[in-house]
This record gives sequence, C-alpha cells and structure tokens, in this order.
Amino acid sequence: MKLLILEAGHCLSLALAREANRRSDTELTIEPGLTPGPRLLEELRPDALVIPPLSRPITAEPATVTAHAEAVEACMEACREADIPLVWCVSDQLYEDGLEVPIDEHVIPEPRDDSLRRLIRTGDRIRAEYPRHLIVRLGPLFALEGSQAWLSELLDTLVDGGEVRAESDVIFCPTSADAVAMALIGMLQQQYCGAEAWGSYHLAGTEPVSAYTFVSMVRTQLATRLEGRGERVELGSVKALNHHHDQPLRRVLNCRRVLDVFGVHQKPWRLEVGRMLDTWCLARDDGEAAEESMSR
Repeated sequence: MKLLILEAGHCLSLALAREANRRSDTELTIEPGLTPGPRLLEELRPDALVIPPLSRPITAEPATVTAHAEAVEACMEACREADIPLVWCVSDQLYEDGLEVPIDEHVIPEPRDDSLRRLIRTGDRIRAEYPRHLIVRLGPLFALEGSQAWLSELLDTLVDGGEVRAESDVIFCPTSADAVAMALIGMLQQQYCGAEAWGSYHLAGTEPVSAYTFVSMVRTQLATRLEGRGERVELGSVKALNHHHDQPLRRVLNCRRVLDVFGVHQKPWRLEVGRMLDTWCLARDDGEAAEESMSR
C-alpha cells in the first residue's frame, strides 16, 4: 500500500513515518506542504492521501484556519479527479461546546466560532461531493517531536522552569500520535483490501481527563524520572484555569464505530505518556553522553 502524507513536519506525519518503517506492507511519500497538486497524485498514484489535523483550531489565527480549509478542499478536488481516497484528520475542538455524553460519529459539530464553521463547511463539501473519504476526528494529540506535538512543548517548558497553564474544567481524551498512526495504517490496509468502509470515525485515548490533570500528571511523572536519574531540576509550575463555572465542558469522543468496523482499540494515554517519557530520558542520556565526549 502506498500513501501520500502531507505536512512533513507535523507530529502525526512523523508518527506515520515511524510506523511505516516498522512494517513491510506500507510505503510512504511525505510532502512538506498541504498542496500536492493533481500532477503529483497522477505520478504517484497513492492508495490514499492523508492530511494531518490542524490540532488547535480554536486558538489558531483565522487566516491559518481558512488556508487549511482551502487546502483540504483543493486536495479533495484533486483526489476526486484522480479517484484517490482522501483521509482528513480533524481536531475534537470542532465540538466547541462539547456534550454531556460521549460524542458519536454521526453528530456533526455545530460551532459558533466563524473559523471553526469554515472547517465544518469543508467537511460538508467532502461528504457531499466525494464518498471515498475518511474524516477522522481526534482527541488532543501528543508526541515527542514535530509541530503541534504538545508533550514536547510541555516538557521543554517544565524543564526550563516555565509556568504551564491548563484548563481544569475542559474534559477530553488525550491521544498519542503514535497510536493514531498505527490505527490509521491499519484502517487503510483494510480499505486497500476492499473494506470500502468510508465515512467519519472517532479516535482518542482512553480515560477522559481535564487538561490540568493531564499536564499535572506529566509533571509528576517527569519529576519522578529525573529524581530516579539523580538529577535535581526545578521544574516549572502548573496553574489551573477555570472558564466554565457552571459545569465542565466535555469533549469525549465515542470511539465505538472504529472498533466495530476496523477492530481498532483505543490506547490508554497514561501508558503512552509513560513510554514517551522513558524515550525522552534515554534521548537526554544520549545527549549528555555526546556533550561529555565532545568536551574531552
């Protein structure tokens, strides 16, 4: 199976590359931007075009959101002309006001924000004009490298002694970019083999949690690991924000359909964070050893 992935520096693109390198049945071509053009699609003839999400559309500049939406629509038109499946990953933030119960796939987001509504119109166009698509709504992504990686940003800020502010009243399911990459390639392999299960799916980590609790857990786990290594680092603090005074805003995605159709299970985000922190510590060891070697 051949996949064309856009936005080479995105944390999900890097995770897809790592996952493909572990397999012998998937070949990737990764483009730096969001505009592959019909000629590239015709030359490569990939089995799917994959577009990573704009991970934080609520806080993104309106021009950035509009540019992303227009690029996705151009990709859809090119895929339709070339008869190539389109995979568009989107943020759970499109459910601007959340829901009290887990959100099913058939629930189309109805945000109030103009920028978010622009992304909804793009999704509506895809659903109306090109059936061979997967729209995959994701919980907040975290990873150790790449743009919009979140976890790497948290670690850098904490180690530098900076303050991290996080909502204590926004509930969501953090989602490992590595877990999404594994799931996406598994889903597309089944499509490649004739599943033809197009449509919208949800994919997120297990265990709903507030942003503040997630960040606090990362800080605690990081401190434990650094102390175990004999390092004395004054980590930055975590400050709780409270914007929804009546009741917490819940963006919890129901991932039942991706399990029923593709057999994809959600991964516990706590285990993924622990694994990534272990990887981060090993990389820190390697960096310190390299510096010591150069100083000799």
